[in-house]
Amino acid sequence: MNVAERLSFFAALYNVSEHPKIGMWLLYLTIVALSIVVYKLGFAKKLPLGKSIVIYIFLCVGCTLLTFLGIFLPVAEGLVVAALILIIYKIRLHQSKKQQAEAK
Repeated sequence: MNVAERLSFFAALYNVSEHPKIGMWLLYLTIVALSIVVYKLGFAKKLPLGKSIVIYIFLCVGCTLLTFLGIFLPVAEGLVVAALILIIYKIRLHQSKKQQAEAK
């Protein structure tokens, strides 16, 4: 069984099977960046600086586990889809609010 055939898209893109150290770091950074984008677009509230730092620390720690799962499972790909859906939602929400403001 060839391990390279079973890798997820981003794991294969970063050549995790041939260069595991740099590939895992790139996969981790990708998952952290996408998680931050999804968090900011969908769930973030205005919080004091200390609470925001704690949230981002726990987000980075949680992404460590997601990185190991992301080698064979489509974790980063799912985050890309979630980010795209939230971006579309935010754009449509902004347009809707703009139209309502113009109607008044």
